[in-house]
Amino acid sequence: MKNIPLLTVILFTLLAACVQEDKITVAAYYFPNYHEDQRNTSYFEDGWTEWELVKEAQPRFPNHHQPNLPAWGYTDEADPVQMAQKIKAAADHGIDAFIFDWYMYEDGPFLERGLDEGFLKAENTELLKFGLMWANHDWVDIHPYTRGEEQKLLYPAIVTPERFDEICDFVIENYFTRSNYWKIDGKAYFSVYDVQKFVEGFGSMEATKAAMDRMREKARAAGLKGVHWNLVAWGNPILPVEKAPSNTPELIEMLGFDSSTSYVWIHHVPLPETQTDFNYVRDAYFEHWDKAKTEYGVPYYPNVTMGWDPTPRCNLESEWAPVGYPFMNTIGNNTPDNFKIALQKTKEKLLADPNGPRILNINCWNEWTEGSYLEPDKVNGMAYLEAVKEVFE
Repeated sequence: MKNIPLLTVILFTLLAACVQEDKITVAAYYFPNYHEDQRNTSYFEDGWTEWELVKEAQPRFPNHHQPNLPAWGYTDEADPVQMAQKIKAAADHGIDAFIFDWYMYEDGPFLERGLDEGFLKAENTELLKFGLMWANHDWVDIHPYTRGEEQKLLYPAIVTPERFDEICDFVIENYFTRSNYWKIDGKAYFSVYDVQKFVEGFGSMEATKAAMDRMREKARAAGLKGVHWNLVAWGNPILPVEKAPSNTPELIEMLGFDSSTSYVWIHHVPLPETQTDFNYVRDAYFEHWDKAKTEYGVPYYPNVTMGWDPTPRCNLESEWAPVGYPFMNTIGNNTPDNFKIALQKTKEKLLADPNGPRILNINCWNEWTEGSYLEPDKVNGMAYLEAVKEVFE
């Protein structure tokens, strides 16, 4: 080191600092309904997973590509060996973290084995960070859904304050304190999907905020710097049980969320055509992003959506028509090239704001029954993952 000119050392130090400043964390949502679960088994049959809907999918309108066939086969995500393949592919292609759609109800967990037995027990689990997005929405029977029938509520979303305190202790002990749990400024990332259901469980905004603060205190007592509370914002309901909040900025401010984000583009962009063009949806979502940055008052982490096609959840015996989820319009022209352009534009937009966040998320690693997945299929192979790698590595 003593033989290297001081000016060279300074330049390399500045360069390293610039590279670090422009490093963007890329997280992908992970939907864990591709392993056997006790609730599914009791309701459907032994061995049922959502792969069954993927296998049975058929074209429902002209130029509609279905079924989508997974190049890795119908994997069991609760198998740590098979999960290790997913982890390696993600880490090798510029994904920094999985955000697991995490289901926890008043009477216990649901779909937890993909995380607990697959991801966390995989030999290479440390290659990726992981975070939780509490998917606290009502779970209804839409696997598949017969058009016109009443959608049966299976697992209600609301939990009591006492149950939430138990959930806090559970996630801190089992997830937040792990070495590869995703932390922002030393605080464990914890995202809430349906803020209205969350508040309803406590009965008031004041009680909800107090519960959130207690979780922060518990995290600090466990050696963390706290909890990074993230709100999933959406304006267009998708699931039939959803109702969009009309006061998202107020909710963020009053409850003290640290950041906000989106789960999927169509939460903000109506799809006017049977196969709405991917680039149209991208541009309309960017308009929402601009509004969110100014209106929400906290850092906003943008989303890039790979596609949208929930027709595998539509009963094949029902005539298809866009009458409401899952019978709804789709996103078309979502080629790997167009997906790559969306990633590049998102990256440029993030870096253009010197004081803005350096985080984005992707929908989704494996939403096969909603047509939004990075995992390789038999048509495009690894092309969507290669797009992530080319833009972010």
